[in-house]
Order: sequence, then C-alpha cells, then structure tokens
Amino acid sequence: MVKAAVEVKDKAYCPYSNFHVGAAVLTSSNQIFTGVNVENASYGLCVCAERVAITNAVSQGHRELKAMAVCCDIKDSFKAPCGACRQVVAEFNLDMDYYMVKPDYTSKKIKFAELLPMAFTPASLKEERV
Repeated sequence: MVKAAVEVKDKAYCPYSNFHVGAAVLTSSNQIFTGVNVENASYGLCVCAERVAITNAVSQGHRELKAMAVCCDIKDSFKAPCGACRQVVAEFNLDMDYYMVKPDYTSKKIKFAELLPMAFTPASLKEERV
C-alpha cells in the first residue's frame, strides 16, 4: 500500500500547485485502490488524492476500508491530510491505520482518529436529539 501511494503520486494532475499527492486505500478484502490529486483552473473544484482513492474503492463496491497511505513531494517531514479529507475518511473508518509517507518510502503510522478528535461520523446521526 505504501509503495502504491508513492508510485501513483507522479500521475497527479497538478499544473497550478505542482504539488503531487498519491493515496492508496486498503479494503477489508485486501484490495488496494489508488488516487491522485486532480486540480482545476477553478481552484474550488480540485479533488484531493485521498478522496479520489476512496471514491475509486467505493465505485467498485468496497465500503469497508482498513488502512490508507498518502505520499506527497515533501521530503523532510510527514504531512497529514486536509480537513475535507479527514471528514471523508472518518465516514468510512475513523479507526483505520493511516500512513503518512515520504517520497523515500519512509512512513509514520497512526490511528486515523488521532487526526480528527471528536469526529462527526455516521454514528452521530443516530444519537438522541431534542
């Protein structure tokens, strides 16, 4: 999965930022789906690699995700996902293993929940209301 995230990164479409990001998500059936960031001249329409990878998995019928690896071009530190991606990942598995990966394949593994404390998840919609 880490290797897939690093290798797919170079396929990113990022003519404006030149900031390549690759993501790979591992499903409960041990299949890996990848994604890259896709930019747009109308900046608000850009899509992050994490969301593309999840969309690819879901479009093939996979909704149980157990891990994700994400790599960008930054070589000296590990980078976490943006807020929008944190919310999308939380929709599928707040407890998944999340790997922040550098271009040299070194990685840091954390539980995704560490990145989104007090998350709003599908379970939130089932809580008692006024």
